This record gives sequence, structure tokens and C-alpha cells, in this order.
Amino acid sequence: MPKNIKDTLIKVLLFSFIIGVLLSFFNINPKELLANFGETVESIFSVVARIIEWAVKYILLGAVVVVPIWLVVFLINKARGK
Repeated sequence: MPKNIKDTLIKVLLFSFIIGVLLSFFNINPKELLANFGETVESIFSVVARIIEWAVKYILLGAVVVVPIWLVVFLINKARGK
């Protein structure tokens, strides 16, 4: 088998494994996925939306401290000519 076909096959297997683990994390099995595809997409979207909503609060909270500090350091370095 040529090297590029082997590499592609390995990548497909690796990505399939990763996606399988993610789907398993959400308690989704292949039969359920095919039978309830529309509902599955909605539930995955809902979980992702909740994770993003959760993360945004903490990103904004951290940015209130990090951005001003970064701006001061940036302006000091700019004034020194770095």
C-alpha cells in the first residue's frame, strides 16, 4: 500500500476514534444517532451552547484584569522602543 494511502487511513481511523469517544461522552450510540439524527444534532448543539455560555462568563471576568495589565505592559514596551 502506498504511504499516502496508509497515512490517510491512519488519519481516518484516528479521527473516527476521537469522534466515537466524543459521541460516547454524550451517551450517543450508532443506532440512536441514525434513528434520531435531528434530535441528536439539537442536543449536541444545546450542550455546546451551554459550554460556550459558561466559558464566556469566565473569559470576560478574566479579561477585566488581563487586558488592562497587557495594555500597560504593551505601552511601556512601546515607549522603550521594544
